[in-house]
Amino acid sequence: MSSIDEQFVEYVVKSLVSKPDAVKIERRIDEKGVLLELTVDPEDLGRVIGKRGATAQSLRTLLRALGTKNDAHYNLKIVDNGLPAEKRERRTEKVEPQSESELETSLPEEDNDEVEEDNDRYSKTRRELEEMDDLDL
Repeated sequence: MSSIDEQFVEYVVKSLVSKPDAVKIERRIDEKGVLLELTVDPEDLGRVIGKRGATAQSLRTLLRALGTKNDAHYNLKIVDNGLPAEKRERRTEKVEPQSESELETSLPEEDNDEVEEDNDRYSKTRRELEEMDDLDL
């Protein structure tokens, strides 16, 4: 029979993931309190963690509230059972850098003047820095 904390986490996580059958929670009690180890399908790991860990942090906050009610200290560990980091496929697309002429032609006409002005400003600053480099201080 599972405890209220396991049931709570299981209900919330199964509502989030696309493969609820793969959700497993292991409960351990040690000197620090109750440790809940959450295992989900590797494809659902991102959903459970959330952007910058926001979803996982929210789960931990809710567990802390439950712990206050039950006079217990809860820890949630999300187990990464997916591929090793070296074998994971990066989801970011590589964008080839554009040449300066392609960049200028892709901008609207009124922005081309700003780009040229910025380029002039950068060139002037570079020349000034080079001149300062020649000074013996």
